[in-house]
Amino acid sequence: MTSSPIFHAGPPDMPFSNAVRVAGVVYLSGQIPFDADGRPHNGPIDAQTHAILDSISASLQKLGLTMNHVFKTTVWLRDLADFAAFNAAYRGYFEAGRFPARSLVRADLMFGVSVEIEVAAHDAPALGK
Repeated sequence: MTSSPIFHAGPPDMPFSNAVRVAGVVYLSGQIPFDADGRPHNGPIDAQTHAILDSISASLQKLGLTMNHVFKTTVWLRDLADFAAFNAAYRGYFEAGRFPARSLVRADLMFGVSVEIEVAAHDAPALGK
């Protein structure tokens, strides 16, 4: 089995790829929210969540995939008090009954952001239910 880096959108000196494809599965590295000027977004959790998931959706679209292809997410929240607001924003990116498997943990995050999300997506849409 071989892996193939798909694209690297971060600073060239960072030792990771933003996306790698292995055996029909695309793994996107953890995404943090950025504002329109490319700076880490430190606004409310719902705005940060939308910024990340919009970016993930755009990255998947470049690869011919949609959010329906996502079968697993990993989420890091700085403050578990944001859990309900995060879920409200997150829910809108997936069809009801087709939510991916998810892990969510509390963590100290870089750049003062409140949330980081990584996803795994398969070339075939996830089945749900």
